[in-house]
Amino acid sequence: MLETTVGALLGELAGMLTVSRVPDAGREAREIVASLYDVPRFWPSVNAHAGVAAEMRVRAREAAAMRARGAPLAYAVGRAAFRNLTLQVDPRVLIPRPETELLVDLVLSELGPLPGGIAVDVGTGSGAIALALATEGHFDRVYATDVSLDALAVARENAAMLPAAVTPVEFLAGSMLAPVAHIRPRVIVSNPPYIAYPEAATLPAAVRDWEPTIALFSGADGLTATERIIGESAALLEAFGVLALEVDARRASLVVELISRDSRFVDIGVRLDLAGRERFVLARRRENS
Repeated sequence: MLETTVGALLGELAGMLTVSRVPDAGREAREIVASLYDVPRFWPSVNAHAGVAAEMRVRAREAAAMRARGAPLAYAVGRAAFRNLTLQVDPRVLIPRPETELLVDLVLSELGPLPGGIAVDVGTGSGAIALALATEGHFDRVYATDVSLDALAVARENAAMLPAAVTPVEFLAGSMLAPVAHIRPRVIVSNPPYIAYPEAATLPAAVRDWEPTIALFSGADGLTATERIIGESAALLEAFGVLALEVDARRASLVVELISRDSRFVDIGVRLDLAGRERFVLARRRENS
């Protein structure tokens, strides 16, 4: 049953957001409608006379109400784009960032066209990295770990939406690499928590107040999780296997130093994100050590 039009819905949402003093309420309304319909941002404006089902109007109003309370857009609409995927997200998981899309590119480029092997995604959250590797890479299997059972529930829901033909992905509960201690991966990749606890006050409210603390913070220096992943990866990676980490741009040199202390790693290097920041650190496992 059709209850209203896209144009009327946009006006209704913009009014709700304006009352709540959300900046640029008209643009926000268009973003909400476009995200819920999973269409380009211009679509609501050029389809103002299209009908809107009652159920969609309810969802859009709920999303606008969340935005009015300060929720990130991805949580409000319950989805986020990541590479070729549209993922379900909510406050149980970190919202995938565009920078992390580049981490997947770096992994695929580093491994080259040779197929096979196992990929491990540590701290998978929504499953973004693991599912991107499963759909775009040529691995025998992908494993994804997370200490949060809530996050794994979201990741499994996202995996269930993929075609059956993609590389199998297995989600395992546990801290860091403990669930895959019996596996010899070709690549270990992670976007771990890397914000120091004292830096909490500097975060935008939409991040600090809504995204899961366990996925954001990592000790007093922001390096606790990263340091542990480095140590555990050295013992597991196959010869010439790749370790690929997303890091705080302010701490890339410290991560390089941590990896350099372990003689089992070679070819350690920093890669830049699209803004020119030192966002990624990659290394390879020695052949014999």
